[in-house]
Amino acid sequence: MKTMTYSESRARYAEVLNAVTDDREEVVITRAGHEPVVIVSLKETAYLADIVRNGNEGSANRTRSSTDSRATGRAASTTSTD
Repeated sequence: MKTMTYSESRARYAEVLNAVTDDREEVVITRAGHEPVVIVSLKETAYLADIVRNGNEGSANRTRSSTDSRATGRAASTTSTD
């Protein structure tokens, strides 16, 4: 798991996103005066949510496979005011 500052993550944004999506690496972003946040791929989030919902990795692996086949590369847009 990588950790970097908000400023560093902005300067290396494409690299951060590639690490998250291509390498399935979580990236912790720290900001002065704020709680750290974690960037996780949509695929990994669906996998983890399925484990929580169903309590086992077997069904989560099926979710990961179906998420792979449905992936469109688009995610909901959010706006940060940092």
